[in-house]
Amino acid sequence: MLSLFVGNARDNVTISRIELLKMIDGLLGRLIAYSLPVSRGGVLVTEPRSLLVIRPGGIGDAVLLLPTLAALKGRFPEARITVLAERRNAAIFDLSPALDRLLLYDKPRELLTAVRGRYDLVIDSEQWHRLSAVVARLTMATTRIGYGTNERARLFTHPLSYRQDDYEALSFLRLLEPLGITPPATITVPFLVIPQETKKRAAALLAPLAGRDYLLLFPGASIPERRWGGERFEALARRLEGEGWSIVVVGGGEDVAAGALIAGDSGLNLAGESTLVETAAIIAGAQLLVSGDSGLLHLAVGLGIPTVSLFGPGRQEKWGPRGKGDAVINHQFTCSPCTTFGSTPECPLQARCMAEISVDELLHAALRRLREKSGIRNKPLDIIPLFR
Repeated sequence: MLSLFVGNARDNVTISRIELLKMIDGLLGRLIAYSLPVSRGGVLVTEPRSLLVIRPGGIGDAVLLLPTLAALKGRFPEARITVLAERRNAAIFDLSPALDRLLLYDKPRELLTAVRGRYDLVIDSEQWHRLSAVVARLTMATTRIGYGTNERARLFTHPLSYRQDDYEALSFLRLLEPLGITPPATITVPFLVIPQETKKRAAALLAPLAGRDYLLLFPGASIPERRWGGERFEALARRLEGEGWSIVVVGGGEDVAAGALIAGDSGLNLAGESTLVETAAIIAGAQLLVSGDSGLLHLAVGLGIPTVSLFGPGRQEKWGPRGKGDAVINHQFTCSPCTTFGSTPECPLQARCMAEISVDELLHAALRRLREKSGIRNKPLDIIPLFR
């Protein structure tokens, strides 16, 4: 079974579990949603004391939700914030000081604890699947906010629209509009906080570099259509080494072989060696990350690290980094993007949108980002624009 993520065995989640959750949602979610009474028009709680924020799904969603948690904590500093996440994205919330408690959506006992909790306000940040909205409804919270993209709308007191062309961090911030919190024009980065002990463990993993600056390559992706290929990453690594850069590769257990190929004799292959938070610390020390459309890409964004990313099936407007230090390579085929609400159809063209991105394109984009970074004395870029 294919591991979905990065890290050692503690962090791995298999596709079978994720697909099972989606199947359950498709079979039962709609039925349950229709069986519950419509709940619109509830009272809007203006000074909540206890909040539940629901965030099932992947790593990227969790990362881009963190500015919303920070905004909630800033507006309601005395409120207790509980996050209901999944095992595959839960470690992300170790990088935010805004929440008070973390429960897991895919651990029945913790899910039951969340449902039985007493909340003034529940915010469901899931975009499409219905079961999270059912959980929000079962809490009986006075105010329930979420995206009304399907039958989910029946279960919220304040259902909101969702747009496919909005940057996802902005979509999450707009969940706060019913509370009178206006999304800012920009997000200050870094907005992730790396624990000190994690920094020490990451430094130990990076010790073979003897303090040299490094570039980070991540060849993995959650689906095959988003993978550029180990051989292309290897060619890119050799070209970057020719420019004098040290290369570090990160990834999950499924990326170990590709990582060895890419790192070669002179690079450092950490694929399968680091947990998610340790990987975040490794990213935080890099001069640049090269990655496909992935959760690690969003970690780099949240840490203020310049990126070069490859987009094809995924929606660049929604998921593409947009800081001054970020470059997105996208050939924009007429059939792409083809991913909607996390679902990507089988490609009859063997993902040409990714395969036709050249090593030269990535090399030139990476060197340009590095020159620009050097021009501002290696200080992290400090804002991400939410509007274009």
